[in-house]
Amino acid sequence: MTNFSLTPFRCATGAALTLALLVPAPAPAANDFSAAEQALFIDNQMAALRPPATLRYVYRKTGSLEEAFDDNVDVLLAAQPDGSCCAASAKFFSGARQVPQPEVEGVQGNPAIFYFLERDIKEMERLTKGKANYFRKRIRMAVYQGAVIRDITLPYRGQNVAVREISISPYLDDPNRSRYEKLANKTYVFLMAKAVPGGLYGIRSRIDASGIGQPPLMAEEMLLQSIEPAPARRQP
Repeated sequence: MTNFSLTPFRCATGAALTLALLVPAPAPAANDFSAAEQALFIDNQMAALRPPATLRYVYRKTGSLEEAFDDNVDVLLAAQPDGSCCAASAKFFSGARQVPQPEVEGVQGNPAIFYFLERDIKEMERLTKGKANYFRKRIRMAVYQGAVIRDITLPYRGQNVAVREISISPYLDDPNRSRYEKLANKTYVFLMAKAVPGGLYGIRSRIDASGIGQPPLMAEEMLLQSIEPAPARRQP
């Protein structure tokens, strides 16, 4: 299992970067990483992009636990001083829902993954009164040793593309799950596709209700909509 540090991401403002807890530092050998870690955190998903550009994702939340809503996530990519990709910032949701996210430099993995997870971790903290670092640890462990990977095909812009589906359930075997039993069956599904810009087709999470046939307590998804050739400026 990898150690996690600020590399390969650096905070553009120099402030503490909580999302870096999900970013692996370089390891001495490739076999230090699981296949899921490699796909999510190590592969250079941004190499083919030419900044400035904006990755635009649509976001949907449904379920019986809280109010449903639709929104958008923009990941704005700027060139590094040497012209390479990328420095990143995000507009995560709009208006009153907007979630502040740090600017980062030197991204290789798609920062949308880390932005999604940091927002999700804060929501778990809010819903359970647990600690964010604890949820980060459970996610890291699940990616390292509990991920289920399968190859599927999904449509993108009128074509079928190869997708690597990576599923984790960080809390099912958690010895402390009794503290948040209602949410313990939460699953995350990462959809990685080399054929789409930024390598991330989308992310889904789901918390099922305890009763058979009941709708989920919460289901969220963030799916790639498009890439634009320059940073989009959408009003709050």
